[in-house]
Amino acid sequence: MEYRLLGRSGLKISTLTMGTMTFGGVGWAKTVGDLGVSEAKKMIDMCIDAGINLIDTANAYSDGECENIIGDVLSGKRPQGVLLATKARFSMGDGPNDQGLSRYHLIRECEASLKRLKTDVIDLYQVHEWDGQTPLEETMEALDTLIRQGKVRYVGCSNYSGWHIMKALGIANEHRYQRFVSQQIHYTLEARDAEYELLPISIDQGLGVLVWSPLAGGLLSGKHRRNQAAPEGTRQFAGWTEPPIRDENRLWNIVETLVAIGGERGVSAAQVALAWLIGRKAVTSVIIGGRTEAQFRDNIAAAELKLTDEECKRLDAVSLPPVIYPYWHQLNTVSDRLGEADLELFGPHLEQ
Repeated sequence: MEYRLLGRSGLKISTLTMGTMTFGGVGWAKTVGDLGVSEAKKMIDMCIDAGINLIDTANAYSDGECENIIGDVLSGKRPQGVLLATKARFSMGDGPNDQGLSRYHLIRECEASLKRLKTDVIDLYQVHEWDGQTPLEETMEALDTLIRQGKVRYVGCSNYSGWHIMKALGIANEHRYQRFVSQQIHYTLEARDAEYELLPISIDQGLGVLVWSPLAGGLLSGKHRRNQAAPEGTRQFAGWTEPPIRDENRLWNIVETLVAIGGERGVSAAQVALAWLIGRKAVTSVIIGGRTEAQFRDNIAAAELKLTDEECKRLDAVSLPPVIYPYWHQLNTVSDRLGEADLELFGPHLEQ
């Protein structure tokens, strides 16, 4: 297992992170999975034995039950070097202050997560989504307070746009608050939107990148194929709608290329999709999940798979996003003066 620095911090995390949304099965999360304590323990032990050192969760997963299960499994005695990441933002009650990124909500939910996880400190505390009604100054100050209180070691964001991130980093710099060290984003061969701004920002500003749902909710696993109904037992069979698919023909072209490369290498399509992400310059770690030991075992094997340049070009050929404005204008006029962050988007287009 390879370990990479998380952004500008000195913290090293494994290139695979354990995702836990399949734990609990309460409310909307039941569509994803409903693993209990005994099953979760097997998965956690497997991941730790493989060298994965970060477990990612959120208070909103199964209304807190996911965190409870992790806390019960680790029993307040997590192994040396194992890190915990969780998130807050979404609704945790019916009251007017039971959601959002206010000081009130963040501090209350952090303390609740600490109790459920049975730990004294959260290694990476992430704001789960944008809150357009709370001043960013309040959010960043609250996160800084949690670090100074010793309840949190590092902070990150998730599902922010480019301007959200830059404004937050500017406020942190201005007030000398702790900055985000990472962002957690959706990024796959099917959904490469992050290459427009989020990945260049990560390179330019020194943010680590954690990738959620790297198999597009299972669509890139190889189980889903063109002109075939969703297999029973999958998220799509149960009505899961993330991520949105805007070009179904493009999706199946990507899947067929993954299956072909996997067949040539003697590995699953899922491993190829994960290996492509791990090989991306801006990506720090890819979050894997599953409902069975076989799914986790297959995903873990992707950490050792290295794709060739030729294989990456084949994947680019079926997945490369169009260059939207202002980037097509930059590509046409200033391609001789592009920086390292610019090339995260423009590199494959220049090669073509």
